[in-house]
Parts: sequence; C-alpha cells; structure tokens
Amino acid sequence: MKDFKQKRQMLSESGFAILNDVYTADEVQQMLSRIENADYSKENFRKSEGLFAIRQFLKEIPETAALIFNENLQNVIRELFGSDYFVVKSIYFDKPEGSNWYVSYHQDLTISVDQKTELAGFGPWTKKHGQFAVQPPVDVLENVFTIRIHLDDTDEHNGALKVVPGSHQKQIYRPETIDWSKETEVVCSVAKGGIMLMKPLLLHSSSRTVDNRKRRVIHIEFSNRELPLELQWSERMDIMLEYR
Repeated sequence: MKDFKQKRQMLSESGFAILNDVYTADEVQQMLSRIENADYSKENFRKSEGLFAIRQFLKEIPETAALIFNENLQNVIRELFGSDYFVVKSIYFDKPEGSNWYVSYHQDLTISVDQKTELAGFGPWTKKHGQFAVQPPVDVLENVFTIRIHLDDTDEHNGALKVVPGSHQKQIYRPETIDWSKETEVVCSVAKGGIMLMKPLLLHSSSRTVDNRKRRVIHIEFSNRELPLELQWSERMDIMLEYR
C-alpha cells in the first residue's frame, strides 16, 4: 500500500487502481455490524431479492464514518489526490449470494445535487426518491474520483467490476461504440478490507454472482470542486477535516 507513485500513475493512465489491506478484519466487521443494526424502514434503504442498497449512506449511518476514514484511507486520499477533497456521494451495495443482478458497461455520468435549476451544460436531469441528479459538464466529472470499499473478497465469480482501462480519457464513451478489437477488459479482484479507486468516466460493468458469495461494497465519491452558486452537492461532507 506504500507505492503511491505507481498507483497515481495507474489512476492517470488506466483510470483505476487497487489497494489491499486498508482495513483490518475487525474494522470490516464493525462496519457491517453498524449496517446490520440500522433502521431499514427509511426511504433511502432499498431492499429486494437481488439487491440491497442504501443511498446517502454516510448520512443514513454516520457512525460508520470514523471507521471508514481511518488513518490508512486518509493517507491514501492525501497522497493520491490531496487534502482538499470532500465527499459528494455515498452508497452501500449488497449483492446477495443468489443474485442474478447484471450491470452492463457504462460510465457514471451524473452527480447528486440539492435542487433542479437551469444551467448551461447541466442536463439531463432525473429525480428518484427525492434526490436530484444531473449530468454536469465533462470537466466536473473528470475532477471526481471514487473509492469502493470491499467488505468481502470479490472476484469474477461474485460480481467484481470489469473495466476498460484508459476509457476514462475518452470523455463520453458510449458502450455501444466499444471496439473490442482495440480495447481490453480487466476484472478487478479486490480482497476483503481492500479498496478500488476509479474515475467515474471509466467504462465498467459487473457480472452475475455464480458461486453463492456476497459482494458488499461501500461506494464513496469525492471532489474538490465547487459547483455554480445555484447548485450544491447534496451529500457534501468535509470528512477529511473532521477525521484528521
């Protein structure tokens, strides 16, 4: 976990990097315990046979923040991005053992904001469960990075992400235009307690679970960029200041 120069280069060139041993087994279990003891009746909790998800995760279960932003993770963020980044979105995913949930190749093209307003370069808009989302200008997306905290060993058998390295450098890259004679696919296996860092414009997908193992992930997005005055990041949290 110490070769930050190599990880920084990989993020720049390939759009993703993997670091294991960011969390101990005990820290992972403490996170899971807090999730399991939460009030699942809230609107931001979505539970079905094939998926369990918690939107605005850090707001819904704030007691996980001190565990998530341990010394290891804060060091990763400082070394790879800088100390001025703040949280802009957080989600918890649980792909159950028997899930047949498949996600095709896509980029993460929207951000979560506090309201809908007409701004040049922002659109289209959506609203789900009271949350506004909008596709911003590409330069806003290029500034965002994502950390996926893995609470289970994850590989090609239980839904590990598959990515197209370098695709984040092509701005908006429609999946239907992928030329597989030129592009390659990489499966991102991550050990329990490890993290995957990625750029939202990286093309990524995930397969169905085939070996009856869970894949539980905490997905957190960061930026150090302010939006136009008319908009605010709906989940902005200055975690790096609070947990230094």
